[in-house]
Amino acid sequence: MSDTGTVQGRGAVRAYIGSFTSAGGRGVLAADVDAETGALTVTGASDALADPSFLALAGPVLHAVSETEAGAVAAFDVSGPAPLPLGAPVPVDGAGPTHLALADGHLLTANYTSGSVTALPLAPDGTARAATSVLRHEGGGPVTARQAGPHAHQVLPDPSGRWVVSVDLGTDSVRICALDPATGTLRLHGETALRPGTGPRHLAFHPAGTHAYVLNELEPTLTVCRWDAAAGVLEPLAETPVVPDGTTGPSYPSEVVVAPDGRFLWAAVRGDDTLAVLALDPEGAKASLVATVPCGGTWPRDLTLAPSGRHLYAANERSGDVTWFTLDPETGIPARAGAIEAPAASCVVLG
Repeated sequence: MSDTGTVQGRGAVRAYIGSFTSAGGRGVLAADVDAETGALTVTGASDALADPSFLALAGPVLHAVSETEAGAVAAFDVSGPAPLPLGAPVPVDGAGPTHLALADGHLLTANYTSGSVTALPLAPDGTARAATSVLRHEGGGPVTARQAGPHAHQVLPDPSGRWVVSVDLGTDSVRICALDPATGTLRLHGETALRPGTGPRHLAFHPAGTHAYVLNELEPTLTVCRWDAAAGVLEPLAETPVVPDGTTGPSYPSEVVVAPDGRFLWAAVRGDDTLAVLALDPEGAKASLVATVPCGGTWPRDLTLAPSGRHLYAANERSGDVTWFTLDPETGIPARAGAIEAPAASCVVLG
C-alpha cells in the first residue's frame, strides 16, 4: 500500500528512509529536503516490500533490499511524492541482505546471514534482473556468538570503479573483487585481514581515493587503511577509538561517512548513542577522535551526509526517528537541528 501525503516545497534534493516493517516501520518513506535548514518533510511511503533496511538511489529509481531470510531486492519509482513499486521483488540467492550498491550496470547486495555477495544486472528500465553471480565468503572469527561463520555486511565499488569491496563482520576481513560487466561475474582478487575480533561492519573511502576507513562493530574502533587502486590492495595502517576513554557499557558502531573535502569523518555508535567526530590529516592517513555528541535518539543504525556537506542525518532505529544536524565547517561538530518520526528507521539516503 502507498500513501501520498502532502507535497510541500518540492526541491532538487530528496530523502528516502528505509525501515523495518516487521518492527512497525512504514517501509520506504520519501521526504523533501530544505536545502538551507536540512529539514525533512515526509511526502509519502510504501510498505510494498518487507523490511527494506537499506537503500540505493539511481536517478528516478530507488533500490531496496528486503532483509529477510528469503532475501530479495526491489525497485521503486521515486519521481513522484510517494515511492511506487516497479515490478515484483527479485531474489538475491542469499539470506538476510543488509546492504546494496550499484556498479557497472549491476546491483550488488551484501547478504549477512548467508555470508555472500550477489550481483544482479540492471534492465534498461533500471530494475534488477535475476542474479548472475553469488560469491560466497568463507571463514570465521574469535567472537563465537557473532563470528561462527562469514557475515557480509557491506558491498560497494571503490572510487576508481575498478574494484568491488565487501566488508565481512564474521571473518574480520575485507575482500576485493572484480566484476565482469559483460557477464555479471564476481571474481575474488584478494582479501585483507583485520585484527581478529574487531568485527568490521562498514567502510568509507577518502575523497582522494588513496585511503579507506573501516568501522568495526564488535570493538568501537576505526581502522585506517591505505588503498592502492592500481593493484587492488587494501593495507591496514592503524586503529583509533570512536568512543572516549573510560566509556562504559557496550558500544556498537554502525556507519561511517567522510566529508567531501576529506577533513572530517563521522561515525554512528549504537548503545553509546553518539556521533563521533574524527579529524583527518591532509593526506587522510591519520584519524583522531575530537568529539562525540548525542545522536538525537536511540540506536543510530545509519548516517549520511547531505550532498552539500552541510548537514548530517542519523536514522535512529529504536527511538524511531531521523534526526538532522548542522555541521560546523571549522570543527566538524554536529549541532542538532530537527527530527521527524520514522518508526524502526534503518537507513537514509539523499539525492
